[in-house]
Amino acid sequence: MTDEELKAVMRMLGKARHIVIGTAADTVSRADGERIAEAWGGLVLATVTWPETAASWLRQARRFAAPDPDVWVVSATPAGWAGMARRLAASTSWSPYRTVVTAALEECPLPGLRGVRADGSSWEN
Repeated sequence: MTDEELKAVMRMLGKARHIVIGTAADTVSRADGERIAEAWGGLVLATVTWPETAASWLRQARRFAAPDPDVWVVSATPAGWAGMARRLAASTSWSPYRTVVTAALEECPLPGLRGVRADGSSWEN
């Protein structure tokens, strides 16, 4: 995660009171999640990590959605996020409209999802 990307994530969090951070299990995604939590400095209701492949991702999806934060923040790989996002949409009250993702997920076509690029610019589906 670039410094510009991290600053852009913080801008997108705006006036949120609390967040939930979700990461893939890989080293880079987890490290980015830790950087986000540290930079945020506010209340992180939960941090949830999921594997690249899983039978259903249901347990992780429920833990991710249950705290009902102002904003969900995701740092993950496209493969792991694809499965997790499908499970979240099918089985929880999670909303892509309240979710910010890092640059690794820029190509995710999920309607309502917002994200940042490595250069610090933002995008929205």
